[in-house]
Amino acid sequence: MALGKDDQDHKNCLEGYHHGSHFLVVSYGIQSHVNPARALVRRLAGTGGCAATLSIPVSGHRRMFPPSSKIISNKEVISDGLISYIPFSDAVDDGSWPMEQEERARRHEANFRSLSSVVTRLAAAGRPVTCMVCTLSMPVVVEVAREHRLPFAIYWIQQATVLAACYHYFHGHDEVLIEHANDPAYEVTLPGLRPLRIRDMPTTIVASKTTMDNPLSAIVLRALRLLFEQMDEEEIKPVVLVNTFDALEGVALAALQPYMDVFAVGMAVLVPPPGAGALQPHQQHDKSGSEAAAQIHLFEHDVKPYMEWLDAQEERSVVYLSFGSLLPYTKRQAEEISHGLQSYGKPFLWVVRKEGRAEEVDLCVREAMAGGKAMVVEWCDQQRVLSHPAVGCFVMHCGWNSTLEAVVHGVPMVAAPSWSDQPMNACLVEEWEVGVRAERDAEGVLTREELVRCLELLMDGSDDERAAQIKANANNLKERAREAAAKDGPLERSLRNFVTKAMQDYLADQS
Repeated sequence: MALGKDDQDHKNCLEGYHHGSHFLVVSYGIQSHVNPARALVRRLAGTGGCAATLSIPVSGHRRMFPPSSKIISNKEVISDGLISYIPFSDAVDDGSWPMEQEERARRHEANFRSLSSVVTRLAAAGRPVTCMVCTLSMPVVVEVAREHRLPFAIYWIQQATVLAACYHYFHGHDEVLIEHANDPAYEVTLPGLRPLRIRDMPTTIVASKTTMDNPLSAIVLRALRLLFEQMDEEEIKPVVLVNTFDALEGVALAALQPYMDVFAVGMAVLVPPPGAGALQPHQQHDKSGSEAAAQIHLFEHDVKPYMEWLDAQEERSVVYLSFGSLLPYTKRQAEEISHGLQSYGKPFLWVVRKEGRAEEVDLCVREAMAGGKAMVVEWCDQQRVLSHPAVGCFVMHCGWNSTLEAVVHGVPMVAAPSWSDQPMNACLVEEWEVGVRAERDAEGVLTREELVRCLELLMDGSDDERAAQIKANANNLKERAREAAAKDGPLERSLRNFVTKAMQDYLADQS
């Protein structure tokens, strides 16, 4: 539909208003944060004359640009022609998580100094930052933004329902969650949300009595607590970008509006970036364009072997299985999956990352490939795989990025959650009726019998009526996702509104 004169004048005004905006997006260096952060940066850079820079820890930056890993520093800027990359340093730069309080304090201070230096250097280079954005819970970014009198926004890369649950946990509802943490079926009613079972809550908040038994969960809970405390200190509503869209989580988004300015910009990882060009160095970088162009790997590997293998398979015949990039397989879990897939008998593509892989897990991988119907890789381009017609279902840990990718490609899911936000994501998969939830045993293992049960339901139609409904729902949600992500659709409009607000806040802070 053509824009009227008033609408066109308003759009031109907004684009002029965006000119001069420069977003510094800061992310943890793990893949589940970097992927949506990088996609968001690309979308920001394609919005009405904005500039955008992505900053991740040096350890993650080295993986993105491995040939320069020996010399990379937080004084180096690389560009791909649309966005810039500049790392920050915690003074250790080995990718580890600090466990002791003293070490956490040292690294926090180092991160603050390094990110503050990034902001100062960008201003000196004639590219002043006008807004800082951080993924999920990086309190140090808020401190740097305040130091430099810059507006900031949180990019909540998980679902809106988890954001609402965490908000209310830190605002008077923690006791009921802790009290019933060992009662999975107990239903909790939080403001604005439908009743939710304890088993579907983020494990970080319902397991908080014993969270010190899980050091990573303890780190996450501590960072979330500080983040919400910082948000409460603001004189105006905090600004939060949420990785979702209204057709998925309209109720949760509405429930958050009284407490924060929420912008649904979801599926950033799924929206094609505008005008991505070849990698070119900024003047601060001393490498030639061709040398730099060879360096931007972003965790990528050769796609040809598994894509050619998929091309040789029948339509909707392949089981695709990936449990994410963060937690390694145990020996027993690898055995159960290997034997389950082999006994099921259909071709499968299984992602088992090599980093941290134990020798006994390697043995399971070799056994899985021995049958001749398998392809096992340490990494894959998941969106390309999910869009391939040979893929019939996705067996997953239920990370939010993977859930969204399955939604946008209409692939039915076997959801096998374990920790963090994954149980809530699995709950939504059930609610949308686009997959089936696999139950883990008392040791947290997805057994071969349970895996086969779920595969038979989705792939073979052991319950024909339910399987047909799941496939129909998956296709319907796929269309709704694409409508949300369409040009000038709700997600694009929401992002433009955020950019406008960020510039207004910047001008107000600088006056």
